[in-house]
Amino acid sequence: MFRCVLLTFASFCALVTNTFAADEGSRLYEMRIYFASEGKLDALHARFRDHTLGLFEKHGMTNVGYFVPAGENPERKLVYFLSYPNRQARDASWKAFINDPLWKTAYAESEKTGPLVAKFVETFLNETDYSPDVDLKAISQDNNRAFELRTYTASRGNLPALNSRFREHTLKLFQKHGMTNLIYWNLADTEKHVDAMLIYLLAHKTIEASKASFDEFRKDPEWIKARTDSEQKAGGSLTAAQNGVVSEFLVATDYSPLH
Repeated sequence: MFRCVLLTFASFCALVTNTFAADEGSRLYEMRIYFASEGKLDALHARFRDHTLGLFEKHGMTNVGYFVPAGENPERKLVYFLSYPNRQARDASWKAFINDPLWKTAYAESEKTGPLVAKFVETFLNETDYSPDVDLKAISQDNNRAFELRTYTASRGNLPALNSRFREHTLKLFQKHGMTNLIYWNLADTEKHVDAMLIYLLAHKTIEASKASFDEFRKDPEWIKARTDSEQKAGGSLTAAQNGVVSEFLVATDYSPLH
């Protein structure tokens, strides 16, 4: 599902200049998770804030959202999302970005005392047909929202049924119970486990509000019926027995378009 890469400048350049076939049809998203080197998270944020986001936009990438884990003692982790018209455009944009003299200067200056990133994970995604349209210019001005990244692994052969349940029932019930549906993705065709993964972002007023919303959602008779009917038809749970549903709460950075 995910690829974990040790980040050196040489391997980074090699990664982004590889050629892949363009995905047909839907817009391509890329989820990138960076693990900062010890003591370097603030410097990593500064590089994104002062240089990287602007250079991404310059080279045709769309900055969607930048987040860190919620909690008092979060990991040294940055989670962000970019989007592109397709895979061919993505590869061209990254090649141009890596070779931009402004990026080379910013990279070299920021890493004089050592690498800012120890490793990263990348995942390529396509929006589902039921994902809401996200207008970054009309995003809530509430900078204190809690975001929730949820990753579902479908049980064998049941991703279509899981998508159907979300399309026909789950999204409207989430909205009914005070949750904001942001973006829903399946894995791009280039990814392993493409037939098993659903990844999506929700927004809540607070983490506590999310817990109250999910409590009400789980007790809703319409949800109970939808879940029961779908599982009877599938012959069991639509999600895998182990790590079938994984949730992580995130906080938007001060430079994130989505906030």
